Amino acid sequence: MVEGRDAIYKEFLFKDFNQAFGFMTRIAIQADKMDHHPEWFNVYNKVQITLSTHDCGGLSQRDVKLANFIEQVAK
Repeated sequence: MVEGRDAIYKEFLFKDFNQAFGFMTRIAIQADKMDHHPEWFNVYNKVQITLSTHDCGGLSQRDVKLANFIEQVAK
């Protein structure tokens, strides 16, 4: 959970930039299909992702669905 807002956050660390970028690319393709785009930040091997649905002002099933996909990709 993100303090001060209705959102979820997770940080992922990878071996290198290439691995981090590949992870982000897989998520970007799915997010675009869902028309539900994460807030994220990337520096080298670190990817930080925050999910929240701006239309409803907080968490929604769309966030949960995308979070589950992200967890599967991260394995």
